[in-house]
Amino acid sequence: MFCRSLMAAATLAMSIAGAGAQAPDLSKYPDWSGQWRKFPGQGNQWDQAKPSGTRQEAPLTPEYQKIYEANLQDQKEGGQGIDPTGFCIPFGMPRMMTAVFPFDFVITPQTTYFISDYNMPRRIYTDGRDWPKEREPNFTGYSIGKWVDSDGDGKYDVLEAETRFIKGPRVFEGSGIPLHEDSATVIKERFYQDKENKDTLYIGITTIDNALTRPWTVTKKFRRDHKPIWYTYNCSEDNHHVVIGQENYFLSADGQLMPTKKNQQPPDLRYFK
Repeated sequence: MFCRSLMAAATLAMSIAGAGAQAPDLSKYPDWSGQWRKFPGQGNQWDQAKPSGTRQEAPLTPEYQKIYEANLQDQKEGGQGIDPTGFCIPFGMPRMMTAVFPFDFVITPQTTYFISDYNMPRRIYTDGRDWPKEREPNFTGYSIGKWVDSDGDGKYDVLEAETRFIKGPRVFEGSGIPLHEDSATVIKERFYQDKENKDTLYIGITTIDNALTRPWTVTKKFRRDHKPIWYTYNCSEDNHHVVIGQENYFLSADGQLMPTKKNQQPPDLRYFK
């Protein structure tokens, strides 16, 4: 995708700005350069400390617990459940912070960019702005953050962020743990490096959502690669899922429509002779 080029564009923009004005002082910001990825053995579950699926113990309301269980049954029968990513819908917030694919940062005083080769680029604004009265929702949402000097040494070491205006449909992870259809989700995050090992990054994430009985907080842990290799992943390049009405079918290697579940009915062909 175009994420790597975004980073180059951001760097170029900083260079151009610096040519006509004093360059920003980045010495008080942390060094988050390099590629951040999951530790070996980590899966794509939302809470890294628990197995995927029902053992995540998501604090769902009774209504959304039923939605989740029906989704699991559909997946068991061969369907996609309510996970929209099988149809190339972006992960969105907060799921994109699972980092199925590695990510990196570009830090400027005004904005911190979170860049992955799968998701759309995410911008966390740190220029002191207020929340807009109206905002067109999108999958990454609208994030406002602030830098914190937690140990008083004159340098920032923590980024706190809040995200609103997030578009749906979205789930927490591949098992289909749902978020509310009203898309009124609020995400609060705390980014910081390990004090002893700067190649370890923590992201504490609290999700406030009407599908939950209480705010759900998890802490994710990532490791840094200083000499990374980046790969481009484009979901739509080789997606064989076909959604017709409320049913998900599959396109075979010879270009024929296939069922994804036992005894699945064919699509409605009323407009074909």
